[in-house]
Amino acid sequence: MAGYSVIGKRLPRIDGAAKAMGSAKYAADMALPMMLHGKIVRSPLPHARIVNIDTTLAERLPGVRGVITGKDFGGFRRGMLPNTRDEGALASDRVRYIGEGVAAVAAVDEDIAEEAVDLIKVDYEELPAVFHAMEAIKEGAPQIHDHVQNNMSWECHYHFGDVVEGFRKSDYIREDKFSTGYNIHGFLEPHAILADYDPTGRITVWASKQCPYFLLRHLGLLLGLSLDKVRVIQPHIGGGFGGKNDSFDLDFCAALLSKKTGRPVKIVYSQKELLTAGRRRHTMWMDIRTGVKRDGTLVALECKAIADGGAYTCTAPITMYLAGVILSLPYRLPNLKFDGQRVYTNKPAAVALRGHGAPHTRFAADVQLDMIAEDLGIDPVEIRLKNALKPGDITPSGLKISTCGLAECIERATETANWNEKKQGAKRVSGKIARGIGIACHGFVTGERLHPHDSCAAIVKVNEDGTVNLLTGATDIGQGSDTVLSMIAAEELGIHLDNIDFSRIDTAFTPIDVGSYSSRVTYMSGNAVKLAAADAKKQLGETAAKRLGAKVEDIEFKDGLVFVKHNPEKSMAFRQLARIACSHPESKAIIGKASYTFPTVGKFDFETGKGNASEEYSFGAEVSEVEVNIETGQVRYIQSTLAADCGKALNPMAVEGQLEGCIVQGQGQALHENFIIEQGKTINPNFADYRMPRSLDVPQIKGIPVETVTPGGPYGAKEGGEGVIISTPPAIVNAIHDAIGVWMKDLPVTPEKILKALRDKKGG
Repeated sequence: MAGYSVIGKRLPRIDGAAKAMGSAKYAADMALPMMLHGKIVRSPLPHARIVNIDTTLAERLPGVRGVITGKDFGGFRRGMLPNTRDEGALASDRVRYIGEGVAAVAAVDEDIAEEAVDLIKVDYEELPAVFHAMEAIKEGAPQIHDHVQNNMSWECHYHFGDVVEGFRKSDYIREDKFSTGYNIHGFLEPHAILADYDPTGRITVWASKQCPYFLLRHLGLLLGLSLDKVRVIQPHIGGGFGGKNDSFDLDFCAALLSKKTGRPVKIVYSQKELLTAGRRRHTMWMDIRTGVKRDGTLVALECKAIADGGAYTCTAPITMYLAGVILSLPYRLPNLKFDGQRVYTNKPAAVALRGHGAPHTRFAADVQLDMIAEDLGIDPVEIRLKNALKPGDITPSGLKISTCGLAECIERATETANWNEKKQGAKRVSGKIARGIGIACHGFVTGERLHPHDSCAAIVKVNEDGTVNLLTGATDIGQGSDTVLSMIAAEELGIHLDNIDFSRIDTAFTPIDVGSYSSRVTYMSGNAVKLAAADAKKQLGETAAKRLGAKVEDIEFKDGLVFVKHNPEKSMAFRQLARIACSHPESKAIIGKASYTFPTVGKFDFETGKGNASEEYSFGAEVSEVEVNIETGQVRYIQSTLAADCGKALNPMAVEGQLEGCIVQGQGQALHENFIIEQGKTINPNFADYRMPRSLDVPQIKGIPVETVTPGGPYGAKEGGEGVIISTPPAIVNAIHDAIGVWMKDLPVTPEKILKALRDKKGG
């Protein structure tokens, strides 16, 4: 009876059939009787004062039932922290980027709503605009917000150890400049919401959200309602990657229009709307200086980073925190200084996107590590093994490394990729094709401690026929967490996965949860589920002990049976026990419940960056192989070999899917994806011109699990998926250098940039 029955198995997703057959319902699929359709009027200017909004013609249009502007929201402001609430539901006095919402309409159908939008006349007084962060911080630049100077949205200054002394003791110091591109999340399901404000003063919404409890609070504040009168129901989610964490103009407009009209209102973004005015990943410019000993031992690192944050602050504090502190992962680094500035510009706001701040600075640091290795004549693998973090290490900022398989990841990835042979082999495949191999590593948090409410809860209800209802507030945005949480409950109760019914989030019934971001769901919600299932099992065990004539502590649950540990013949079926416990004279309701938050992380100071941000950290090493056409500059990504330490893989198939998807997303940001912005206007607002990787672009991927069973994680699990996007771009860039001998410091690496670099190398 040893081992796991459910955990560690390659099980299909519990929502797979519904999605494959098209029966899964998303927010845009929702409908109610008498429902109205909403549309938003958007600014054609990047920066202007709103002089007047004339809604008369729109209001007179037959079929229009409601029109609102920014003034209808009564000064409502939103933002992550009390001192960063700089964005309204709609612009009321000034617009600060092309596409910012200024008014909204609700009509009986979408065509009439579109026509009404065109009838709203907005008079603007155009203001000077600034579109580049480097220009925005200069004296005399147009000021986007009056409450700050030099357009400084957020800044942080972290100093861990003694960087000055570290550089003094360094034998070799290198300094370089790097920059990253302007990316979007790329989910296929645009934002959508259906809001229904009823006459009793309650509102129910169906919305596509990573963090439905954020929206719950936002709507309560906006409408002046207590939280028991706000209900958020979450349908299936078509991807998020950080882009659905927050609440947006359509959420607030649908809610207020529903209240105003007395009818349900649905608003769905078009893809063009999303790609023109939607949130983005930050563009970042980095000056990075690193000091090492002659043998390659890291001594000190200093990074100055400027991020283009667009028109509003949003999640800037977390972005810049991660950009700085994750520089101390995944290598030993005794001295670190980070100065980060996030700057307002007249562009759509930048927010979290997979890896959230860390991919920028770690791209710079890991490519520069290869540069240093080349300068000192050290193999890139050896310099990483020399500096790899180990279990028990504490970073200079105070991150406590409990489990870490980084050294094993490096060794297994390079061995599987045949590093030594390929690194020393011929670089030319043919006259014009050069082949290269590169390596990079990553480390990432397993749920960061950055929110006042940082706990997750679960409820396990056992039915009399032996089936189980599982309720959590955790959001599955496509990563398969509903399946993994159900597997945890099934394993703990000793029943089959088919006997678990996972309830979708409904804030009126499901327990509160932080949300699906920062790789926290499996670890934190998983622990809550495991504890709740154990609570239910304990209650069932009391009944079983009486029936089987044993002590409660000797009762075990496995494979649908309940038995006495040292006398397995004394047993009964789980469903029989459930029936006895729930429906016999001694019956009671079997409901397990639990809440979980990090118990052992210690003090943490977000302002200084000092302290332990998470209970566990994931690690990995990635070897990338590319072919570069030296005549056209085209790069073909041919193979990725990834060894990942994500603790115990609860569902190996799900973990592989997450790792593979993250590699492809990182590939896009390294080689293809970038918004082209001219005077604040997005020139390529479609997937054809934005150029996300296609299926034919995807490399062969070899995934290698390196399991370091984590004591605090559910069945030993920790983060597995998000951290990989940190290592993919530098691994690709390092491979390009190996192929053609030039360093690419500006993402994405386009054919034009490669050809220019090759010309410069030849001297013109």
